[in-house]
Amino acid sequence: MALLNQTVGQVVREKARQFPDVEAYVYPEHGIRKTYREFDAETDRLAKAFIGMGIEKGEHVAIWSDNKREWFLSQFATGKMGAVLVTVNTNYQASELEYLLRQSDATTLILDESFKGTSYIDIVRKVCPESSGSQKGDIRSGKLPKLKRIILMTESDEPGMFKWSELEAMADGVSDETLEERFNSLDPDDVINIQYTSGTTGFPKGVMLTHNNVVNNAQLIGDYMKLTEKDRLCIPVPFFHCFGCVLSTLTAVTHASTCVIVEQFKPLTVLQAVQDEKCTALNGVPTMFIAELEHPEFKNFDTSSLRTGIMAGSTCPIEVMKKVIHDMGADEITICYGQTESSPVITQTRTDDPIEKRVSTVGKPHPHVEVKIIDPATGENVPQGMPGELCTRGYHVMKGYYNNEDATREAIDPDGWLHTGDIAIMDEDGYIDVTGRIKDMVIRGGENIYPREIEEFLYTHPAVSDVQVVGVPDPKYGEELMAWIILKQGAEETEETIREFCKGKISYHKIPRYIEFTSEYPMTASGKIQKFKLREMSEQRAEV
Repeated sequence: MALLNQTVGQVVREKARQFPDVEAYVYPEHGIRKTYREFDAETDRLAKAFIGMGIEKGEHVAIWSDNKREWFLSQFATGKMGAVLVTVNTNYQASELEYLLRQSDATTLILDESFKGTSYIDIVRKVCPESSGSQKGDIRSGKLPKLKRIILMTESDEPGMFKWSELEAMADGVSDETLEERFNSLDPDDVINIQYTSGTTGFPKGVMLTHNNVVNNAQLIGDYMKLTEKDRLCIPVPFFHCFGCVLSTLTAVTHASTCVIVEQFKPLTVLQAVQDEKCTALNGVPTMFIAELEHPEFKNFDTSSLRTGIMAGSTCPIEVMKKVIHDMGADEITICYGQTESSPVITQTRTDDPIEKRVSTVGKPHPHVEVKIIDPATGENVPQGMPGELCTRGYHVMKGYYNNEDATREAIDPDGWLHTGDIAIMDEDGYIDVTGRIKDMVIRGGENIYPREIEEFLYTHPAVSDVQVVGVPDPKYGEELMAWIILKQGAEETEETIREFCKGKISYHKIPRYIEFTSEYPMTASGKIQKFKLREMSEQRAEV
């Protein structure tokens, strides 16, 4: 299939023309359901409102909330009028928000009032105290000189902040012709989205993605899932992350599928939505699928409508994958691998791949995507079946990091190859297995150990629900392994019984020296496990 050359807005209009009466999105928790015809009209009106507010093409609009309808509509409305949507992590606190608004040069901030008990309004007042004494739309902040407008997703009266209805009313002063002029001025190679990387190391970097980056990636992802206008995709992953706004909402819209949206992940809410809305697809990170499968009420829900979906965001444990296929019924579930810098998907399994490939690899590279695996020390390609750094090149590689040329040069070499920092192996059939991050590899007594291999083995223990393995410094061997294990409900194990399980099954040097039991892992808001924090905790426990 040839690559598309369309803007996000053109995709919405095309689907509304082809499938006007198909449901575009549903919010089961609020009883909201809209067709593609209505969705197209809503996003046209919101695009006019943004223009009416004075937002120019190319201006940066930050958005900060969970999976609210206003977020969803803003994603596609900015795609019609050319503002660049800057996605803000829902877990951010004051210093992180200030850094993002300043680094991204955001002129506008759209936000909800609060999230999980944290007042976003209080945080904004702390970061931008001038906002409370400012005229709406005319904020003058010393720390944030570019920030002019703050828009609430609600109807609360807050000094210096627009209510959502006040934003919407601005559409009345903008003609259809004005919107069309703006719409037609957009180029598919324009940057439409800046997503900040999770920041598992150092300050987050703003990844600049174009219409062409995300539209084509979403199109290919959905093609691999065999999505059509008859599919209904349940979306419990956060919109601010590429899993939410590319692999989920945009993937559904490029195929005229229905987005069944869950505002905040809760296993019961997801299972209820899948059952009531007869979802055919479900997206999630492995920890979400584990929470759904292991919920005491899982068996009370009918998930038989499920056919496909995506498991991604972190390494997908083989045992969990098998349960999603057999217990949930999603026998065409796919695995995606990539990173924000690659729009994000590089490789994906197909629905008809042999089961062993679907549970043990991340599939093959997408069409129009080049992949090579190199020795990070020499830059030379490694022999087939040997581990090395995965590099990729093609339409999907980001335009660069915003205002950070040094980091861009570090990530993308002069020949256009994006260096992922991930260790991968390609088999004789072209399937790729990602075994970890270069920095996660443990070197014990000169032996290279990939934590993923130990994790996959420990998942086969009947009492283990989840496991993460990291390296800790050791005076004798350089590094030793520590396993952090979450046990299944009611299970009782000790360090000794776990080690006993390993003996004779994996090499002695791969048996973790340290074993800790825990109830949860440090996570990013997008569901990624922060291994660097686990390493810090491990070093304290190991007293090294």
